[in-house]
Amino acid sequence: MAKKYKINITFNAKNDLEHIFFYIAEDSINNAKKFILELEEKIYSLDTLPERFALIPENIFFDTNYRQITYKKYRIIYKISGDSVFIMRVVHGAKLLDL
Repeated sequence: MAKKYKINITFNAKNDLEHIFFYIAEDSINNAKKFILELEEKIYSLDTLPERFALIPENIFFDTNYRQITYKKYRIIYKISGDSVFIMRVVHGAKLLDL
């Protein structure tokens, strides 16, 4: 059986999800709910084998060891520490990453 990791969503990532929700909700509350649930499904899938996803190219600039999983046009940026995965940011792929 694969090792299970604890998923921790940082304040910044929660804030990102909230902004995404309200942006989509301007057009459709149902679409916003559906999209956030889909993003959360991706996030919580990281409880097993989180190292399967690529390192982010920005690691060179930030001196970090972060990874990303993408969903549609969004990047879920996370780090692995021990038995935990920390969701750092959820950003649109066209935006510059601000850690």
